[in-house]
Amino acid sequence: MNMKLLAGACALAAMLGAASAASAEDTVKLAVGQRGNWDTSVSEIGQRAGIFKKHGLNLEMVYTNGSGETQQAVISGSVDLGIAGGIMGALSAYAKGAPVRIISAETTGAGDLYWYVKKDSPIKSIKDANGHSIAYSTHGSSTNGVVLAFVKQYKLDKAKPVAMGGPAANITAVMTNQVDIGWAAPPFGLDQLDKGDIRVIATGNDAAVFKGQTVRVNIVNANFLKAHGDVVKRYMAAYRETVDFMYKDPKALKLYAEWLKIGEAKAKRTRDNFFPWPAIDPDKIVGLDQIVKDAVDLKFTTKPLTKEQLADLIRIPPR
Repeated sequence: MNMKLLAGACALAAMLGAASAASAEDTVKLAVGQRGNWDTSVSEIGQRAGIFKKHGLNLEMVYTNGSGETQQAVISGSVDLGIAGGIMGALSAYAKGAPVRIISAETTGAGDLYWYVKKDSPIKSIKDANGHSIAYSTHGSSTNGVVLAFVKQYKLDKAKPVAMGGPAANITAVMTNQVDIGWAAPPFGLDQLDKGDIRVIATGNDAAVFKGQTVRVNIVNANFLKAHGDVVKRYMAAYRETVDFMYKDPKALKLYAEWLKIGEAKAKRTRDNFFPWPAIDPDKIVGLDQIVKDAVDLKFTTKPLTKEQLADLIRIPPR
């Protein structure tokens, strides 16, 4: 009888311990731009791999059509963190007094973003875009910044930038002639490219101001950061661990492929051809001085942010 009581007590203790561990997890609400892009999948893959759970976090994720929507969700406080927000949009929001802070780089370089036309379009390159509509996702997004940079760099004064949402909406709009030039990021569009249904006419790196610079960042509501700084630190610790996992462990490709219901070969192609590891290094915002100047030139801000303002805006937790 004593042995039975002891076994029962041990079982109860284990159950209570598990319940206590579960209750100890902090729930973090995320708005994530563009579901399925390799760079925006860090939180999803990390959660599926158990990495965020190991750091005492449970992530609740909603996916948006672009960083304009992502940023607005953060500003309103309906989510805690925003993943893959356009850096110039973040500068703009902060300059206007919005409660936004940057907690890491998200993507550096813009080679993953591409603009395309139907196979029979007369448009051969981005330089031919005058008089034609060019899609971007949402206002304040990295794609918005790239399109504005195209207009300025190639003197496309007669081009018509259009907010068209995510890649799925874009392919429909292009194929039905609602927009002349659509945008996408892999793995989306790879099948259409392989079949020859669409042709790439430019990548984000064709906009000189974005090549080699950080284009997207991860952001936090300033009030959440103030009240839950430790949670943000743990999130970034898990995020860094997941980025390493995504490039060092083949299981990451399997998780990504299973989530999107694509083949592992396409998953590997997406990672290796479009996202070399330095592209999603979270610890370094590259080209910040030039980005601040470009934000003024592209009319995201009216004047450059000061060093003091940048120090207040950028709050990357140390490793």
